[in-house]
Amino acid sequence: MAKKVKKTDAVTPLMKQYNDIKSKYPDALLLFRVGDFYETFGKDAIIASKILEIILTNRANGSSKIELAGFPHHALDNYLPKLVRAGYRVAICDQLEDPKKN
Repeated sequence: MAKKVKKTDAVTPLMKQYNDIKSKYPDALLLFRVGDFYETFGKDAIIASKILEIILTNRANGSSKIELAGFPHHALDNYLPKLVRAGYRVAICDQLEDPKKN
């Protein structure tokens, strides 16, 4: 009898969309709009959490976890200048389509 293969190693649709966009702007911190928040993931989250003094956490990404740090979208005018003053390029992405449809 064949053993069922679980798709737990697959990347979530949201993270696929994020990774596709991040690959176009590898030298910038990517602020990725998810609902009412701008989120950063992975190394960007580690950097942003230190500069912005926001909480670094993690989220499930298939079977693994990835670092996450975010802030409310309406606070962009407060946080964006801090990242730029710290010497970082910043890319801002507003989600225009449902990641599940990609």
